Amino acid sequence: MDIQVGDILKMKKQHPCGSREWEVLRIGADFRLKCAGCGHQIMIARRQAEKNVKEIRRPSTG
Repeated sequence: MDIQVGDILKMKKQHPCGSREWEVLRIGADFRLKCAGCGHQIMIARRQAEKNVKEIRRPSTG
């Protein structure tokens, strides 16, 4: 799965704040994600994150 820093991931399950969208802040063996709804940041294993991704949106350049 091709995930880049700055991408917006739409996950299968929603965060308790109600948002399903997360911004990718860091990639590696773990991802650092920031909730688009409340701003909460989490570290999640790459394998678990890729399993739960429903859609990837790239930021528009330009």
